[in-house]
Amino acid sequence: MSLVRATVTSPFKRAGRPGATLPADRAVLPAAPIAAGPLASYNRICGFTDPGPLPLTYPHVLGFPLAMRLMTARRFPLPVAGLVHTWIEITRHRVLHPTDMLELAVYAQQLTPHRRGTEVTVATEARLAGELVWESRSGYLSRHTRSTPPAGRPSGPPGSAHGTPAAELPAVAEWRLPGDLGRRYGAASGDRNPIHLYPLTARLFGFPRAIAHGMWTVARCLAESPRPEEVHWVRADFKAPVLLPATVTYAADATGFQLRGTGRVHLTGRTGSAAARDGRS
Repeated sequence: MSLVRATVTSPFKRAGRPGATLPADRAVLPAAPIAAGPLASYNRICGFTDPGPLPLTYPHVLGFPLAMRLMTARRFPLPVAGLVHTWIEITRHRVLHPTDMLELAVYAQQLTPHRRGTEVTVATEARLAGELVWESRSGYLSRHTRSTPPAGRPSGPPGSAHGTPAAELPAVAEWRLPGDLGRRYGAASGDRNPIHLYPLTARLFGFPRAIAHGMWTVARCLAESPRPEEVHWVRADFKAPVLLPATVTYAADATGFQLRGTGRVHLTGRTGSAAARDGRS
C-alpha cells in the first residue's frame, strides 16, 4: 500500500519548491507485539543472533511503515519515490527484547538545503510503557538541481561534519553481495523503494543498477562487531551507493567502522556503549 501511495503522490510533488514546509503531524503506532517471523528473517539477512536482544536497528524497521505514511501524505513536500537515505543516528537508552511491546512515533523534523537537492530529517521514537527507550534521526535526500545552499545554511544534516572516521581502517572481512539483496532485505524490512529492487526500477531514478539498502549496510556492520548487544549508540553516514551485485570490505577498529568497495568508501560510522555515553570507562 505504501508503494502504491508513493507512486500516486510523487508525480504531484516538486522537490525544492520555494517556501516548502513540513507538516506537524506525528504518525503513531500503539504498543503491539513484535512479529517473530519478520524479526527472524531480518536477523538472518543482517547477521544478528536469533534469538537474542532486539537489534539496535530494528525499531527503525518497525517504524518504517509510519515513516512511509508520513512521507506519502499529500502535505509532505518531497516526492518519496527515489528518496536516498543519507545518514542515521540511533540512541538506545536500554537493551530491548523481542518480547517488548513498543509504542512508536515518527515525525518530520526539518528540511535542509543539500548540494544535490533537498534533505529531510525524520525522527523516530520508541517508548515502553510511556518511557523513551530508543530514538533515531535519519536524513533522506530528494535529488534535484539546485544552486549552492545559501550562506550560513548547512548542506547536510546537523553533526554531519563530526566524528566519522576519515582514515582507512583495517580490513576485517570481505562480503560478496548478491544481485537480489535489495529484494530480500525489502521483503524482511518492508522497505521496497524501487531503487533497491531491480536494475530497471533503479535506472528510473538515475542509478545504473539496484543499490543496497543503507540500513542493511549499517545493520550488517553492527552484527559483525564483537558485542553488538553492547552498542547503544551509532552514527552512520552513507557516502556512496553499493551497486548490486558487489564485493565489499568491512573495516573497523576502536574508532569506528567502514564499508569499502573498489576505490571508494560506501559507509562510515562510529559506535558507543552505554558506559562511554555516560562518561564511564
